[in-house]
Amino acid sequence: MPVIQTPFYLIDKAKLLRNMEIIDRLRAGSGAKALLALKCFATWSAFDMMRDHMDGTTSSSLYELRLGREKFGKETHAYSVAWADHEIAEAVGHADKIIFNSIGQLERFDNQSAQIQRGLRLNPRFSTSGFDLADPARPFSRLGEWDAEKIAQVMDRVSGFMIHYNCENRDFDLFDQQLGRIETEFARLLDKVKWVSLGGGIHFTGEGYPVDDLAARLKSFSDKFGVQVYLEPGEAAITNSTSLEVTVLDLLNNGKDLAIVDSSIEAHMLDLLIYREKAKLPQQGDHEYQICGKSCLAGDIFGDARFEHPLNVGDRISVADAAGYTMVKKNWFNGVGMPSIAIRELDGTIRLVREFGYEDYASSLS
Repeated sequence: MPVIQTPFYLIDKAKLLRNMEIIDRLRAGSGAKALLALKCFATWSAFDMMRDHMDGTTSSSLYELRLGREKFGKETHAYSVAWADHEIAEAVGHADKIIFNSIGQLERFDNQSAQIQRGLRLNPRFSTSGFDLADPARPFSRLGEWDAEKIAQVMDRVSGFMIHYNCENRDFDLFDQQLGRIETEFARLLDKVKWVSLGGGIHFTGEGYPVDDLAARLKSFSDKFGVQVYLEPGEAAITNSTSLEVTVLDLLNNGKDLAIVDSSIEAHMLDLLIYREKAKLPQQGDHEYQICGKSCLAGDIFGDARFEHPLNVGDRISVADAAGYTMVKKNWFNGVGMPSIAIRELDGTIRLVREFGYEDYASSLS
C-alpha cells in the first residue's frame, strides 16, 4: 500500500464487484432495472465499474440529478421532496423521468414537465423502518401521496410510481407480505402505469439473502401489472466495500482504555451519531479500547474494539463498511481534516483519487 495520509476512505473494487454481480443476478432473474441511489453513495470515481452492472441513477436533489447525468449517464431519474421554481427547467433537462412527491407539485409543474415521463411518489402508509427518523410512513409523513381517489384523478399525467417503504430490510418474507398489500390496496392504480420503482432499502446483497426468491417475486409483480420494475439500491450496492482508515493519535485511561484517532463520527460517519450506532471495528484479541474521534464533541465515539496486541500511537485502524451515507454527509465540523478517497483496484494496487485541504475548508465558507 502506498503511504497515504490518514484519514481516508478506501474503496475496494473486488468487494464492490461482489455486490455488482449480485445485482446482475437479480436483474437477469427479475427483469428489474437497478438505479444507484446517489443519496447513499455518490463517489463518482467508482462509477466506471458500477456503470457496467447498473442501469442508471436516482436522485433526491438537483445537484445529485446533475451528477448522475454527467458522471454516470444511462437512465436518470429525478426525484425531490419539493422542486423550486428556479430548479424545474434544469431538472427536466437532465432527467429521463421526473418523480413528483405530491399532486400539488405535479400540477404546479405540469407544463414544464410534460415533455418527459412523469411519476408520483406513492406512500403505502407502512414501512420496514424501525427508526422514526427514517420512517417514510411515520404519522403525518410528507413523503408521497396515499389517497387512491385523489391519485386516480391525475393518472392521465403520470406513467409510473415510486414506492419507497423498505429500510435495511433483510427479511424477504416481510418484503413479500408488504408487496402483497401494495398489490391489493393499489391494484386499480398499478394497472394504469407502465413502470414502478420499489425504491431502496432491500438488503439483498447481505449474507444469506434469497436473491432468486426476490427475483421471482419482482418478476411476478411485473407480469401481474405489466410494468417495468425499478429498484434503487444504495446501501445494497456498496455494502462492505469500503473502509475508513484512521491512525491512533493518543492513548489514555479514564477508567477505560481510550484511543483517539484522526477522524470523527460527527464529521466523517455522521449516521453513527444520528442513529446511535457503533462503527464496525476489529473485535479479535484481549486488548479492549474505546475508539474516540478527535473533535470536541463529547460523544464523538466510534465504539469499542478489541486487538491482539496493545495499541501504540501511530497504529492504523480500519473501520469497516464505511461507504454508505458517509462521503455524501461528511462535513467540516471543528475543521477536522477531510478524509481523502482512495480506490484499491482489482489487481490490488491502490490509487489516491482525491485529497482535501485547507482551501477546500475555507472555500466551503465565506
